[in-house]
Amino acid sequence: MNKQQIRKQVLAGRDNLSREERDRGAILLTERICGHQWFYRSDIILAFASYKSEIDTTQIIEEALRLGKQVYVPKVEPVDAGQTCGGEAQQTLVFYRINSMTELTAGYKGIPEPVPTEAERYRYDPAEAERTLVLMPGAVFDRRRNRIGYGKGFYDRFLADKEKLQLRTIGVGFACQMVEELPAEDWDIKPYQVICV
Repeated sequence: MNKQQIRKQVLAGRDNLSREERDRGAILLTERICGHQWFYRSDIILAFASYKSEIDTTQIIEEALRLGKQVYVPKVEPVDAGQTCGGEAQQTLVFYRINSMTELTAGYKGIPEPVPTEAERYRYDPAEAERTLVLMPGAVFDRRRNRIGYGKGFYDRFLADKEKLQLRTIGVGFACQMVEELPAEDWDIKPYQVICV
């Protein structure tokens, strides 16, 4: 199967998880992430707000905020209104700091996103990478840490020029999103760790 077929099959399985399985997964993930040395050693958390059947990251975000960590959530923005790629405006991920989950509103494809303010925009600093944790969503992961996202390459492009930050990435999801082996391209960026519960 190709990437699109694998993605479709695995996401169908994720969509069919029961409420009990979703709640259990969210609890287990929260325990694993909040107990992780990278979490408690990090002052900066680049998280994501869960959408549709994605594993719920709400408790992780709220715990990070409670502990006084800087939490940033991505927003999809155009690279340049004048640039096009294949007939579509190029888009990229930009992370903005939030102080509460209530600050998120429906954005790109209905995904909860922060309201952009230039003062709260995340700016990569290699010197801060060791105290930063990046949580990566994904459709499918494999035992070699390969990842299939949702087809737009947002995280691959965001991390491409941030080598030190690549070493602080954790791909997260449900156990049903883990497969034995995935096809991978040279430009795909692997999470440094994968936690599927």
